[in-house]
Amino acid sequence: MLGELALTWTGRLSAPVLEKLLDLPEPQFTQIQTRRDIPVRMPDGVKLATDHFRPPGQDPLPAVIFRTPYDKQGIISQLWATLLARQGFQVIVQDTRGQFASEGKFDAFRQERADGLATAAWVREQPWCDGTLATAGPSYLGHTQWAVAPYIEPPLAAMCPAITTSNFTELFYPGGSFNLHNLLTWSAAVGSPEIPQAVRLLRANAHGKRVRRAMDHLPLADADNVAIGKPEPFWRTVTDHNDDDYWDEINHTAQLATLGTPVSMVTGWWDLLLVGQLRDYEELQKADCPRRITIGSWDHAKSIKTAIADSFSWLAAHLHGDASSTHRAPVRVYLQKAGQWLDFDHWPPKSSTPTPLYLQADHGLDWQAPQGDSAVDTFTYDPKNPTPVVGGPLLDARVSGQRDNASIESRSDVLVFTTSPLTKDLDLVGPVSASVYATTDSGQGDLFVRLCDVDRKGVSRNVTDGIVKLDGAAQSPVQVTMHPTGYRFARGHRLRVQVSGGAFPNHARNTGSGEPLATASRIVPIHFEIRHDEKHPSAVTLPVLHAS
Repeated sequence: MLGELALTWTGRLSAPVLEKLLDLPEPQFTQIQTRRDIPVRMPDGVKLATDHFRPPGQDPLPAVIFRTPYDKQGIISQLWATLLARQGFQVIVQDTRGQFASEGKFDAFRQERADGLATAAWVREQPWCDGTLATAGPSYLGHTQWAVAPYIEPPLAAMCPAITTSNFTELFYPGGSFNLHNLLTWSAAVGSPEIPQAVRLLRANAHGKRVRRAMDHLPLADADNVAIGKPEPFWRTVTDHNDDDYWDEINHTAQLATLGTPVSMVTGWWDLLLVGQLRDYEELQKADCPRRITIGSWDHAKSIKTAIADSFSWLAAHLHGDASSTHRAPVRVYLQKAGQWLDFDHWPPKSSTPTPLYLQADHGLDWQAPQGDSAVDTFTYDPKNPTPVVGGPLLDARVSGQRDNASIESRSDVLVFTTSPLTKDLDLVGPVSASVYATTDSGQGDLFVRLCDVDRKGVSRNVTDGIVKLDGAAQSPVQVTMHPTGYRFARGHRLRVQVSGGAFPNHARNTGSGEPLATASRIVPIHFEIRHDEKHPSAVTLPVLHAS
């Protein structure tokens, strides 16, 4: 999709063709008015570069605000704004502080509430704005929306936060671990904004290899130098503040309880922010806030096409009064491997039942709890040779998604538990979790649990996973939050659960030393015990969907 969008700006595709590609209504206008690089002054005097798109005329109109750290002149921002303007919307696109044409210093995530509120106030003061505001955009642009929506008065008329979350801290440190692959990939990208986009594309392969090599580096605080040849401020901050209150101010989840702004969300089962976005949806659901969500089979990048199209109908309903395209179920999800879209009124679906699948003494999996005592497995996690992982919810689409797990499951530091072949299709839609009796000799360590689909040929492909940093408790089972899923295990396939002490490089290795994340370099092997008997019923809990 990104390649298709790029063609637009080289003149090889026209706006009408893109409108058909996105299945948009016929445009109301074929010509639009554009003002570029308007200097919008913040309260501290810093000026943020802002572009203004609108249909022809001078009448005051509602305005849709996009705030981006990725260059307002980029393909996605320009495309989205232009197509919205052709549909009769007025659009503001702004470079965030310290990025591209805007002044100031970029302090990732922490600056967006103040700057977003100041920008909204400026827009409302303009003679071409009627005072009605909405927001849209994916990923970090979604964060800029959540940083404003709960606090702005009068409230926003609508918002369209896609592949995002109201609390990015959960992405940084899932289960108390460190999201190495995604965070270093992002830091390396935002750390060199001066490199033109065309040059980035030409150097993408070499850049990706450098970033991957940097993931092997210890101490982690210096991995940015290996990746891009210089310190990157966000990377230094995110590695240094993993266990304090530094990031509390970017967590806006608690404010969702009082939000009344209509919200439309788009995400994918393989998006790295899925856990947080679905938690946001549940908070809005509790508050009875007008809302909807669409979950496809996509990863982060592949969700953008649907996010663009979705925003048009939501904004038309709440800014133009045209609700013709909004008559659908609040929750629409794609059931992977079944080729079906399913509609629900609630998340999680009320027709899904959380059902434990137990680890057995013979390394099987069964819906019945284990019998007998002393079923225990041991393995050693060696940070010098950290347990690897393939696929998963990654920012880098070249390595994300489902992959063959054969090389992982053959290792001595990975426990594998497998069901018998299914006698009928098994559909899962909803949250997934694990409860595992795991201890280590030192109290240090991470616990990684992955659910896989083993086909009739024996190929094992990952479906969902999760990780948690151990707290040293020996008596209670370790609770692991895994990514939600919508997935069909076909008749004749088997379910498989992996249990290990890490998932490198998706998550940073646990060095076993107890040293601070940023500076840890001493390596200490970690010896694990995993119990799964009658007194220690370790299990994964699956959202089994029952036919209506």
